[in-house]
Amino acid sequence: MKEIYDLLIIGAGPAGLAAAIEAAKHKISVLVLDEQSEAGGQIYRSIRTTQSLRPETYALLGPDYQHGENLEKTFREAGIEFLAGASVWQVEPDRALHFLRNGKSQKVSYRRLLVATGALERPVPIPGWTLPGVMGAAAADVLLKSSGAVPSGKVVLAGSGPLLWLAASRLVSAEVEILAVLESTKYAYYLQALPYLPQALRAAEYLLKGLRLKRQIRRAGIPVFSGIRQLRAEGAQKLEAVHFDHRGQSKIFEVETLLIHEGIVPNTQLTRLLGCEHRWYERQRYWHPLLDEWGNSSVDGVAVAGDGGIVAGALIAEASGHLSALEAAFQLGAISKDHRDKAAKTYRKIIRHHQAVRPFLEQLFPPNPEILVPPVDSTLVCRCEEVTAGQIIKAVELGAHDLSQLKAFTRCGMGPCQGRMCALTVAEIAAKTQGKSPKEVGSFRGRPPLKPITLGQLANSTE
Repeated sequence: MKEIYDLLIIGAGPAGLAAAIEAAKHKISVLVLDEQSEAGGQIYRSIRTTQSLRPETYALLGPDYQHGENLEKTFREAGIEFLAGASVWQVEPDRALHFLRNGKSQKVSYRRLLVATGALERPVPIPGWTLPGVMGAAAADVLLKSSGAVPSGKVVLAGSGPLLWLAASRLVSAEVEILAVLESTKYAYYLQALPYLPQALRAAEYLLKGLRLKRQIRRAGIPVFSGIRQLRAEGAQKLEAVHFDHRGQSKIFEVETLLIHEGIVPNTQLTRLLGCEHRWYERQRYWHPLLDEWGNSSVDGVAVAGDGGIVAGALIAEASGHLSALEAAFQLGAISKDHRDKAAKTYRKIIRHHQAVRPFLEQLFPPNPEILVPPVDSTLVCRCEEVTAGQIIKAVELGAHDLSQLKAFTRCGMGPCQGRMCALTVAEIAAKTQGKSPKEVGSFRGRPPLKPITLGQLANSTE
């Protein structure tokens, strides 16, 4: 590893891999860091191992997953420096980055930084969500990719969004016993999405794919309950039953596993720490870094590519990685402006095509406000510090009107996850309690360490 690189890329998902491949073409030094043991990110998790050691799982995961094979292979064959198992915990203003690897803290410097950390599954703190047996649908999909593991016993999926249906489809193909799909999407959402359908038809393959997934679920004889409300999990030591209301009637399923999904949101912890300007995206109710057409943030020398900027899917993430790398090569003097602009045309065309469906999907699958705010005060919101929804409401009533004050009053966001699992929910609760928008109550500030680090690891630093 060198002391300084032209381009340091954080994240080896589709955006990071594409950016590294593009940058390497222009002879600039590149280093890629990723927390996982293999390149691929969450969308292409363990793709090399899965293809070679679990071919049946590789086939089951289908073309969306298999698309990453060539990307990962091209990256590997390009000879780009890649450090797996590297967890970033601090970035300094002088363009020095610290990360943990093999139990040691290491330091590397850069001329330009590309944040390609992707997205997170939005946590949904329903009553009982901390019971063993309750997990995210995307998390279950990651387990399938990384180890071929699927839930045993009776399973229910609940929530909304394309990834809910994709996860259900893959579990059906894996012969998992699914009792039902509980869809929180309201009928009104279909109506509000309708005006965006003509534009979405320009990327009709997404609509056809969605119809195929739903048809597969129904052909498997799995009932679908749309417009569900009051979702909750119950059990003594583990999940035993899922309760919900449907069309005014209370229903229950006795299950071993509940998989919840209410969409994904950008992972903004690193861009927060860097001091990048962020903007509230009301339609999907999340914060994202403010970027220009090349992925440049408000901080000089820092760019963002992929779903860490704004959630738009793997193929747009891949194209945005190419664009950010072309911009880096231009800024570093490796290529001319004309070269950059000409090379970018292909990727901008790809982005325009795939973006055509995004307004339709975002109108059809907005986060359901009834689920974003826990209906029961005893529901745990911050798992690290064991803070309930009721405690957050009480803190607001005592004068904690924004997230910085709420952190001081309740310790929400001070645990090992640094707010990844609770920030958006805390904001929704605080906003509703005050009759405000989450935009007005703000977000947690980024602070080091981003990931837990021991004094021993610091003392064992290789700096």
